[in-house]
Amino acid sequence: MRRRLLTSTLVVAVIAVLLLGVPLGIVVSRLIVDEAAQELRAEATRLVGEVEYARIQETPLDPQQLAQKYPDRYIQIYERGTPPKATIVGTAPPSGHQMTEDAQSESGIYVRVSRDKDQVEQDVRARLLLIVALAVAALAVAVGLAIVQSRRLTLPLLDLAKIADRLGSGDARPSKHRYGIPELDRVAEVLDRSATRISDLLTREREFATDASHQLRTPLTGLTMRLEEIVAASDQPVIVREEGEAAIVQAERLTAVIDELLSAARRQRQSQAEPVAIDDILDQQVKEWDPVFRGVGRHLRLEGARGLKAMATTGGFGQVIASLLENSLRHGGGAVKVHTTVSDNYVVVEVSDEGPGIADDIAPKVFERNVSGGGGTGLGLTLARAMAASDGGRLELVRRRPAAFAIFLRPAEQNGRNRVVSGPA
Repeated sequence: MRRRLLTSTLVVAVIAVLLLGVPLGIVVSRLIVDEAAQELRAEATRLVGEVEYARIQETPLDPQQLAQKYPDRYIQIYERGTPPKATIVGTAPPSGHQMTEDAQSESGIYVRVSRDKDQVEQDVRARLLLIVALAVAALAVAVGLAIVQSRRLTLPLLDLAKIADRLGSGDARPSKHRYGIPELDRVAEVLDRSATRISDLLTREREFATDASHQLRTPLTGLTMRLEEIVAASDQPVIVREEGEAAIVQAERLTAVIDELLSAARRQRQSQAEPVAIDDILDQQVKEWDPVFRGVGRHLRLEGARGLKAMATTGGFGQVIASLLENSLRHGGGAVKVHTTVSDNYVVVEVSDEGPGIADDIAPKVFERNVSGGGGTGLGLTLARAMAASDGGRLELVRRRPAAFAIFLRPAEQNGRNRVVSGPA
């Protein structure tokens, strides 16, 4: 921006100097030439009068006196008579380099006054050089003012960009910077108010998450202990033990969810992101959700690249996949496919189904809180996107009909990959 301001100011200054300087130079040149011609004409007229007066007084003309009175002039005086008189004063300039003016009287006196034209041209060049110097000085002043103005405009903009970046990263402290420019001060005030609101919202969210985590941790721990006692003391058939062990797994997973919630409240999730095996988390989710989909006559498949690793947290990524599968179960239709791909920039996990998709009026705000197209709470996708963002990734709606959601994660070191298709036939 600074370069554009300097360039535009310099262009405007050059155009202004040209529009003013060129006509001024032409006018000054003509004025100097006209002034020199008028001076010669006045001298010729004055000489005619002097010659007339000398004739009346019957005194001869003194060429030396005329040369002193009219220096740097070539004077020719002709008087009618018998014989005619001619008086020459000074040295004639070279032919083609002289300015000449003449005058005559009714009594037959003719006077011609000439001067060297090079002197007039030298005066013109001196004035033109002065105009050029003034133009250069004007350009220098314009550039200096442009530099000052560009710094006055760009430095506040850079500062506002840093404030906005800091605000986007979660540092919601009002800057209270003002720059003396009404428009930029208005932007700074809006950013400060936004920072205050975001800080209040984050404080309330963290307090809620912390309180919820504290209140839920104790009953979940008690539930886990009771289930472990049931499994240890059970003399019933094997299926009872298996169900008890499954219940323990679910309780432990709920505890992990609470841990993730508490970490998010303390703003530690992103710093805890580490390389995780995508296959293990997806296999676990497919194993848990497959019986549910089978129970409603639908199929769940896992396909795509295997052996992928991405930067995430196990609990957070698992919750995002679980939210997408639950969303597809409630609002989608047909077979559900979990597809994994990888590129140089992202590991992509796409969850899609064969249902009617998402209505056009809902699609642009499907991730907003309390927005639902099927009577749900409207929180699942909102929380899922927040969890993905906490791991340094993002969750996007990549297709409306049929619906397809994709999770983009930062890739980690990956080894061999191979293509497979797994899941119920």
